Amino acid sequence: MNSPARILALETSCDETAVAICEAPGRIVASRISSQALIHRAYGGVVPEVASRNHILAVRPLVEEALAEAGLTLGQIDAFAATAGPGLASSLLVGNTVAKALALAHGKPFLAINHLEGHLLSPFIGTEAGVRPCVALIVSGGHTSLLQVRGFGDYTLLGKTRDDAAGEAFDKVAKMLGLPYPGGPEIDRLAREGDAGAYRFPRSMLDSGDFAFSFSGLKTAVLYQLDKLAAPLEACLDDLCASFQEAVVDILVGKTLKAARTCGESLVTVSGGVSCNSRLREAFARRCADAGLELAIAPPDLSTDNAAMIAYVAWLRHSAGQADPLEIDVDPNLSVVPA
Repeated sequence: MNSPARILALETSCDETAVAICEAPGRIVASRISSQALIHRAYGGVVPEVASRNHILAVRPLVEEALAEAGLTLGQIDAFAATAGPGLASSLLVGNTVAKALALAHGKPFLAINHLEGHLLSPFIGTEAGVRPCVALIVSGGHTSLLQVRGFGDYTLLGKTRDDAAGEAFDKVAKMLGLPYPGGPEIDRLAREGDAGAYRFPRSMLDSGDFAFSFSGLKTAVLYQLDKLAAPLEACLDDLCASFQEAVVDILVGKTLKAARTCGESLVTVSGGVSCNSRLREAFARRCADAGLELAIAPPDLSTDNAAMIAYVAWLRHSAGQADPLEIDVDPNLSVVPA
């Protein structure tokens, strides 16, 4: 490995503008995030053009704030990194352009980082042992995937969603129920007061014999249930949220634990924005303990989109002597495991 380094990374894959700095031994010394959630709430979802314009406005102040937090100057940064994909092309280009310009101006290396690898390794940030073998669930608004991790850079895709991601299903069901964007936190909040057994929604593909997911049928089942309600929606809202959420949690936890048993791994990790869901965390903790499995879930500030996870992966890659040419392009459809 090369000598330890300080990495400044940018994350602009969707509607969060984020900057972070990582130094040896994989320690995050600064992290700043500017959310656009309230801006996009008026549209009921992320508008790519609006997101990219706001990234441009936010990125320079965030870089300055991160440097001030770490007590560093740009001249003390050893490499610059940015999320290269997956994500919205117009958003990805903002972070990439800034990071490449900084790398070129200061004569330092540039690293193009996979957003999904950032999520995948986020449970290991700040741990003494670093990246360890595990079965990993990435569950977010755009992705639901199970992977076997043997070490840094050595991943096998076990299965992924065939249609909607879990977070996408949360947002779409929330919209059906008249809840504001983003819908996942709203469903989580209302579900705490509801009866998870009030409605029996399908556990799609839970016993399919593989590690693929499907949430489209569950979403449709909620839509059909709305037509059958005997009481006003407001009176059933908590129960609908709790019952839908419980179905998603059963699928995610059940599939992940089966994968751990099949792969013979004793560590389960969970990451991505949906891993902030309180019921999902509670169910994973209980069922992993019952199964004698170790559980590592990224803390909430590292679960939603953030630059700390991008900086961490970039630090690992830079420490292994890796870098990318400035000519490398963004890839909105980038996969965590090459096809």
